[in-house]
Amino acid sequence: MPSPTQVVALLKAQNIRHIRLYDADRAMLLALANTGIRVTVSVPNDELLGIGQSNATAANWVSHNVLAHVPATNITAIAVGSEVLTTVSNAAPILVSAMKFIQSALVASNLDSQIKVSTPHSSSIILDSFPPSQAFFNRTWDPVMVPLLKFLQSTGSYLMLNVYPYYDYMQSNGVIPLDYALFRPLPPNKEAVDANTLLHYTNVFDAIVDAAYFSMSYLNFTNVPVVVTESGWPSKGESSEPGATVDNANTYNSNLIRHVLNNTGTPKHPGIAVSTYIYELYNEDLRPGPVSEKNWGLFDAIGMPVYILTLTGSGTVLANDTTNQTYCVARDGADPKMLQAALDWACGPGKVDCSPLLQGKPCYEPDNVIAHSTYAFDAYYHRMAMAEGTCNFNGVASITTTDPSHGSCKFPGSDGRNSTFVNGTTLAPSSNSTASSCSSRYYYYGDAFVRSTVIVVLLLNAVFL
Repeated sequence: MPSPTQVVALLKAQNIRHIRLYDADRAMLLALANTGIRVTVSVPNDELLGIGQSNATAANWVSHNVLAHVPATNITAIAVGSEVLTTVSNAAPILVSAMKFIQSALVASNLDSQIKVSTPHSSSIILDSFPPSQAFFNRTWDPVMVPLLKFLQSTGSYLMLNVYPYYDYMQSNGVIPLDYALFRPLPPNKEAVDANTLLHYTNVFDAIVDAAYFSMSYLNFTNVPVVVTESGWPSKGESSEPGATVDNANTYNSNLIRHVLNNTGTPKHPGIAVSTYIYELYNEDLRPGPVSEKNWGLFDAIGMPVYILTLTGSGTVLANDTTNQTYCVARDGADPKMLQAALDWACGPGKVDCSPLLQGKPCYEPDNVIAHSTYAFDAYYHRMAMAEGTCNFNGVASITTTDPSHGSCKFPGSDGRNSTFVNGTTLAPSSNSTASSCSSRYYYYGDAFVRSTVIVVLLLNAVFL
């Protein structure tokens, strides 16, 4: 699993400025400190009952997971639970209490104007979502939704809604056209028209968001904005999931971002952008369920883009230079002795030119084993043409898309510069390999360090705006 610092490096490299965490992981929040990235933290569902039944428990949660990190970490919202009404309905009666207790703790710390409290809902709580003007929340939940909306209105917060046109498309049995789900242009005769308002809908996303607005209006709430806390499209699926493809995922997310950045708004609220978080940052290889459940990420577990978003006219969201360029760096938290041994091998039998690491040379500073081994690992990785298994070093190295170059120290692969692959160099060198002309401060301690392995990881859920 990539470390929190590696995750934050990816966020910064891709200029991602808003993220939602599905918990309040301490290491992640510490890594986000002093980055300016706006963070939504979450109260997990399994902690909801305790918080909803005790003001003291809620205050303690805020103390440990919010007060301990602000202002260094820019926490701007707390999501209390996730899709509580449709996934943990036994907690529904205390949901609003939990939100009020969390809010009280923020008020006591004078953070209520900076940090908003809400709870994400599945769009399935909306019944008869088309036409949007006839939509309403499931009346079963009126005892929860009415006080919940009153809370959001009184605190200046917003309705958090998870919107998945992919599922609407898959479950429609062909009624919803794929182009309508993907924001693709439709001829006027193919647009969906709300007969009551005569508003034209060109995509599923807008129709669901407006259905939420109309549902709130039905309960006499007209000034609570909607923020979409999850939306996306899977890039891979089983044979029974033909819509889950890289092309469709790229099309949906590219068009979604363009739709939001252009301030298009919805037919009911034109010109008012709907802030939207894309689910999700990384694929989750170990997630249970069908193949599609594992493949919602924009990046794979090593930080490589699953696809490059196409955003003509809307600016670049994913940096283009990450398309084919990766680097090999020392893994955070690696044993210094193992790093030193791997460094010695790379500069010896690995035949890496480590002269830039000599005192007075561009990459000498910072003079520590992490920085020096990162340079040597990356040099070997690019010398081997970034072949599979050449960035391992017994588990102390990892691949990243973030260029580790600094100052005048330019790493191999930076700006597209790769060293030449040398035929015959093996992935498992022996102790009698010929040493290079590297500085004598590096020594080779014996056995091979590079192994061709594939590691499957389950990464935390982080989504970005």
